[in-house]
Amino acid sequence: MGILNRISTLLRANINDLISRSEDPEKILNQLILDMREQLIQAKKQVAVAIADEKRLKKQLDNEISKSQDWEKKAMMAVRAGRDDLAREALSRKKEHDDLAQEFQGQWEAQKNAADRLRDSLRQLNAKIEEATRKKNLLIARKKRAEAQQTIQQTMSGMSDTSAFDAFDRMQGRIEQMEAEAEASAELAEHMAGDDLSAQFSALEQDHGADEALSALKARMGVSREAEETQFEFEEEEVEEEVEARRGTWDSDDL
Repeated sequence: MGILNRISTLLRANINDLISRSEDPEKILNQLILDMREQLIQAKKQVAVAIADEKRLKKQLDNEISKSQDWEKKAMMAVRAGRDDLAREALSRKKEHDDLAQEFQGQWEAQKNAADRLRDSLRQLNAKIEEATRKKNLLIARKKRAEAQQTIQQTMSGMSDTSAFDAFDRMQGRIEQMEAEAEASAELAEHMAGDDLSAQFSALEQDHGADEALSALKARMGVSREAEETQFEFEEEEVEEEVEARRGTWDSDDL
């Protein structure tokens, strides 16, 4: 257990040092996992040594038990041969190995218990490191999400400046003014065209009124419609005679 306590103390020292040297949680978490895995490797080595000692003691225990059994067999052989002196010597040697086996038994049991606890602690440490790795990934994901939210918030805060939106509103107002002016020009042109047409009809009405006034005047003066037509026909004949006369002149010039 002292090994794991030393590892825990070292990890706490590394954590305090990391926190004092860095403000980036992701770097701290990654480094902590690296340190934990490095300490786990060292712990495995120490546990392996403890297990090796336990196996060595077990082998020595088994060796002493085996020697004790061998001397017991020799004592039995001496008894059958009638050599009680050799039997007593063999039993004396057997007792020595039994005593050693008893000592090794106690040491081996203590070492085995310690090794078993170290195995359990090592498994727990490995499980905690795996859990820390999963938590690290979750914490890093939360950190990145928080950074993204912070970036969005900063962007939105930057957009709280309404100068750009005010400029858009001003441009919209100018475009709407241009559209209104264009519509007004079109309406004015249409109105002007209507006034010109009205003026033409007014002039036509005035001419018609003048013709009617002239006709009324002629009627009062006794000038009939037939006289007007006779005068028009006479004038038309004079025009035709003038044209024929000029045509003869053009033909003589061509000859």
